Amino acid sequence: MNGKANTPKNQAGKCEGRIGGRGNKQGKAAVQTLSKEQEAALKQKAEVIGTGLRSFTWHDLETTGKFSRNEKLTFISDDMLIVGCDIGSETHYVRAIDSKGRELSNGAFSFESNAEGFQKAKDWALRLAAQHEKSQIVLGLEPTGHYWFSLAVWMVANGISVVQVNPYAVKQTKELEDNSQAKNDAKDPKLIADLVKNGNYGMPYLPEDVYADLRVLCTLRDQLMEDRVRNVNRLHREMKIVFPEYASAFGKIDGIFALSVLATTPIPSELIALGENGIKNIWHTARLRGGAYSKAKEIVRLAKVSTGLTNGAEARKTAVASFVSKIMELNTEIESVEAQMAQKCREIPCADNVLEIKGLGDTIVSGILAEMGDVNRFDAAKEIQKLSGLSLIACSSGKHKGQTKISHRGRKRLRYWLFQGAMSVVSHNESFRQIHEYYMTRTANPLKKMQSLTVIACKLLRIIFTILKKGIRFDPERMMRDIIYPAQQEAVA
Repeated sequence: MNGKANTPKNQAGKCEGRIGGRGNKQGKAAVQTLSKEQEAALKQKAEVIGTGLRSFTWHDLETTGKFSRNEKLTFISDDMLIVGCDIGSETHYVRAIDSKGRELSNGAFSFESNAEGFQKAKDWALRLAAQHEKSQIVLGLEPTGHYWFSLAVWMVANGISVVQVNPYAVKQTKELEDNSQAKNDAKDPKLIADLVKNGNYGMPYLPEDVYADLRVLCTLRDQLMEDRVRNVNRLHREMKIVFPEYASAFGKIDGIFALSVLATTPIPSELIALGENGIKNIWHTARLRGGAYSKAKEIVRLAKVSTGLTNGAEARKTAVASFVSKIMELNTEIESVEAQMAQKCREIPCADNVLEIKGLGDTIVSGILAEMGDVNRFDAAKEIQKLSGLSLIACSSGKHKGQTKISHRGRKRLRYWLFQGAMSVVSHNESFRQIHEYYMTRTANPLKKMQSLTVIACKLLRIIFTILKKGIRFDPERMMRDIIYPAQQEAVA
């Protein structure tokens, strides 16, 4: 006995010392400098690897058939350096592993989101590839907002394949790395690289040519519509204070008849002074025609009995005029953008055949095609259905049968436009209306209204996919024949 108790604390100290010693030794080896000859040879080898790099995109891997899980695993070959990248707004972090999951980098390497930073990241990856006898490089990233666009395009243009992993998968696997709930810039690149190594990735898609223009225009329209709704709500608030009876007087407050009056005369006292003929003159000057002329008398009558506040009326008049001006300006911009969307939409092959479906207008079809992108990258309509979040899921186990519902994962704007299209064709297309009524009134498993519209949205998606893929035209009679009714099923049985 040496007089010292072999306590857990001392044991921990011994273990810590041994581990620390080994770590220091590895650290020294990792930062060991090379001779000038070795450095020159490594640099030359990296340059040779750089000239032989080849990047693969969805054009190479997805347009010739479904890029299955096995094909994804085959794509990650033993001679490939797998680089995981955590995307940031200004700074990105990368770590590298091989096809067996062994880390080849000495911790996380950070670089800025510009051309100089991208070049540093490529040089860093080439150096690792030269050190570990790798001939190709694949960069896996977690798509974060729009910050990854420029990095992906630059890397593909410089011979490095880019794939993307699902952010939800990164979140769910964060504890597999170190049994910790921690998630940070240094840990995430390793998680992303491991997902790529296991084949849990997809090929990124950035719209090209007319699809890129259409996507930008649709996004701009959505933003303009949000601004318009925001200003309409603000207008409602001011009118509720100064003229609470405005809804009964004007009806649709964001209509051109109401806006033309509110732009100059939103105060009840001024409407009374203006009189019925004065209101009609405003409409006449604006060259408006319609049944709204009969409302002039009702507007004056309600203005006389209005209970609106009179304090601050002049300031509120200025506010109302400002909101009205913005709404009218936004209306003009939205009309211009929608006209450009319609023009771009018709440049897509077979889009005119889709527009022949009664109930589908230029805006809805443009929105669907903008969010869907090039249809050639899909092998079946089910892939687009999954992309839109309309695929059915159910959690069942043993005797428990879970409720079936849509996944809600994917492009929510695509799901939105498909649902808008379903509501439109049910309202204006007799064939779709009959299908909708059948789904809700059938004896076996009748659907609720929203469920029926969701089913019709999926059916509409399959029709659009077939039209674009095969170049055929919509045949409502064939669509009706394809529906198998219970009586037909009994006859077949």
